[in-house]
Amino acid sequence: MINISRKRYRLRIVIPAYPAFNVYSDIAKKTTALGPVSVASSVSEMEGWDVEVIDENNLRRHGPKTDSIGADHEFLQRQRPADVVGLYGGLTSTIPRLYEIAAFYKAKGVVVIAGGQHFVDENIKEALDSGIDYIVLGEGEYTAKELLRVLERGGDAADIRGIAYAKEGKVFYTRPREPITDFDRLPLPNFSLVRYAKIKTYPVGRIRGCEMYCEFCTVKGKPRCASPERLMENISYLVETKDARNFFIVDDLFGQQRDETIRFCGMLEHYQEAIGVRLEITAQIRLDKAKDTELLSAMRRAAIDTVAIGFESPIAEELKAMNKRISPEEMVALARVFHKFGFLVHGMFIFAYPVKEGVDFKMSAEERVKQFKKFIKKAKIDTVQVLLAGPLPGTELRKRLLAQNRVYPLADMGWEYYDGNFPLFEPDSPLTAEDMQASIRKIMGKFYQFRYMFMVVLQIISFPALIFFLHNMQLGWRKWYRHWRNDLMRFGGWMIIRRWTSEFKKNKFSERLKTAKEHLKATKK
Repeated sequence: MINISRKRYRLRIVIPAYPAFNVYSDIAKKTTALGPVSVASSVSEMEGWDVEVIDENNLRRHGPKTDSIGADHEFLQRQRPADVVGLYGGLTSTIPRLYEIAAFYKAKGVVVIAGGQHFVDENIKEALDSGIDYIVLGEGEYTAKELLRVLERGGDAADIRGIAYAKEGKVFYTRPREPITDFDRLPLPNFSLVRYAKIKTYPVGRIRGCEMYCEFCTVKGKPRCASPERLMENISYLVETKDARNFFIVDDLFGQQRDETIRFCGMLEHYQEAIGVRLEITAQIRLDKAKDTELLSAMRRAAIDTVAIGFESPIAEELKAMNKRISPEEMVALARVFHKFGFLVHGMFIFAYPVKEGVDFKMSAEERVKQFKKFIKKAKIDTVQVLLAGPLPGTELRKRLLAQNRVYPLADMGWEYYDGNFPLFEPDSPLTAEDMQASIRKIMGKFYQFRYMFMVVLQIISFPALIFFLHNMQLGWRKWYRHWRNDLMRFGGWMIIRRWTSEFKKNKFSERLKTAKEHLKATKK
């Protein structure tokens, strides 16, 4: 229970910092997570409560920082004492930092709440033993409000659906809460609640859930959709109040509700025409949506410029293990359709995905790298992201690898390594863990190179050549811009990889990997 003598209370929601520099660090400085903002916006409607969001990865507007990572919470607590702190556990790699923040506030007598995809059954006790008082299971917009009222007025938390907490030394779960379906009853996300952040790319969303059931993913369940009008209102509000121009639609698969998606694209197209502004929008979409030319045309007219597509792998056996019902040849053909429609394609890949038991498949690291490079070139992908498979909590992949005794012990490979850049399990023969990590750097290193800095300059020099497209300036601009933008991104990617490599050399991961392999080997004897 909190101090009931206060006239007003404060909830501080914290998005923990990444444990170290990684491939997400640059974009993290320009955006924030939508989930914590949505919960904060819901709580801000409560009488007697102030709420703020602190994104430790985006403190660019006079944010109080520590000498290591994250925000200076001692300063924050002196300046604006929080009665309750909410911690966002959406990324497993940030969990050690989350526990560090929880311990700090717990020592100050502050009630600590946490929620996010990381907190599944296997991790609940660990979290409750790490300074967290209550864990929100599932969506938090309504649960957080009910829990805060109980903390404010006194009452029994057992009556609140969808939480877990310690009771008499054991983990106690309340009744499950049904997923939210009527999103129009929720307030629009209020990004003004995110203190200290400079946001360039605003996350927005309309659909929660995904029916693809990929083995490596935690997002599952029947899609639940808000109205197109709500998403349009969200975007227009940000354009008119924040002068926003860049948006990322966070829906796991854009276009799941096809007809309503096309209707939304039409609304977005007409809105931009009415205000005379062209937006820049990125959406995640399934590769097979390339077959729906009506949808693609509507998306292009609506200023959806970039599509992020999970190709996952160019190797048929790995696609089968992931439950992907598509061949590499089909993927190349469909990717080229997106390219033909003028989309910038960001390809997301998983290297060396473990095939299932009983499958007779072996491929060397060198051959895999060759296959990836060949596929990326043939598919004409504009930017790429190649990560390692992560046995994330709550996924079928983790269950499978644990059952095979292949996951490196958590004592050696802590949660901070669960960001897709580090090998976390024994790979399929003949690969080694070292092979996997070196290979993704080879693929990315080939794609992102220093030489593209000179290509950027050449593209600028070639700009006057657009005069040859006077008959179709739009086509000429699109061709020039695509080359210039891709060269710029490839040079920028080189700088990110270079810095990541430098940071990697400073830590002791190689030693930890060696120890982890020895410990895992010992358990198999």
